[in-house]
Amino acid sequence: MKKLIFALVGSLSLASCTDGFTAFPVDEQGQENLSAELDVVRLSSKNIKNYTQPIKPVTRTRLPHNTSWEYKIGPGDILSIDVYDHPELTMPAGPDRSASENGFRVQADGKFFYPHIGEIEASGRSIEQVRSDVAQRLRQIIPEPQVVARIAEFNSQSVLVGGEVNSPNRQTLSNVPLTLFQAVNAAGGKTEGADLGRITVKRNGRTYGVDLNGFLRANYAQNNPILRAGDVVHVPELRNEQAYVLGEVGKPSVVDLAKEPVNLTQALAGLGGLKEVRADARGVFVFRRVAGRTTVYQLETSSPKGWLLGTEFSLIPEDVVYVTRSPLTRWNDTITGLLPTVLAVGNVDGIAE
Repeated sequence: MKKLIFALVGSLSLASCTDGFTAFPVDEQGQENLSAELDVVRLSSKNIKNYTQPIKPVTRTRLPHNTSWEYKIGPGDILSIDVYDHPELTMPAGPDRSASENGFRVQADGKFFYPHIGEIEASGRSIEQVRSDVAQRLRQIIPEPQVVARIAEFNSQSVLVGGEVNSPNRQTLSNVPLTLFQAVNAAGGKTEGADLGRITVKRNGRTYGVDLNGFLRANYAQNNPILRAGDVVHVPELRNEQAYVLGEVGKPSVVDLAKEPVNLTQALAGLGGLKEVRADARGVFVFRRVAGRTTVYQLETSSPKGWLLGTEFSLIPEDVVYVTRSPLTRWNDTITGLLPTVLAVGNVDGIAE
């Protein structure tokens, strides 16, 4: 029997050093002896609101934002100009052709030719400015001319939309303002792997970041800017943003944070929850790097209140969630590992006797 006791004690000592699991103290007394580089925060109803910020806070774009829009004519545009009661001026190309075919094309030099009055400067001007100019010059040959002008075909100005959209394309600007959201939709909408929070708009040699989610979720109007001629819109791929869930959970794995916010309870539930027999409900920890230090957030889930608190704790990329083993499980695992030794020693004693 003495052999059995000595063998048992020796195996217990060995098992305590070689059981191989990761441990972290769950009580305050044990945590007092942790490294000074670790900060432990026990989550409670008093402090949980400090950790409910969204994973991706909205950022306001620095892209110049103008709420007004007026189309400026450019080379290639076709203008339709009608003079009331003067069909010879209204339809110079014949009555059976479309407005664009009957219109006046703005040439590369920014001008177009109009009968009886010659060349008219159009580039960089609004259609109302062109109409007023034509009416003023027609007064020399027609008393009180009634002139109606419009742009029959928009050709001079466009934007490019590419990246993670279903149909990258070139979109022509018109007298109706085109917003960033409309441009993305007109390009077939975003792909499944698109990141609307990191869209870039290149304008006049500068590149601006635009968080379109700021408009969609927080109604920041400046994050849905009106696009200008020559803008190049790029919708990037989602970055790899993950948290890691380890320890005594149903299915240790990674949690994707790129598409939408994920809270602690949601992450644990999505991976099968805690192992009821093996997990220590006091030991749900989140390890996070904060300002060069490691902060450990502790959530106790031995009551429903803990799980509710977990729904308010937002995970961020590179968080490591770890659920510790219960002390009873450690003891049971140790005993299970010792059984073959105990049985073997018992058999030896039986033979010796």
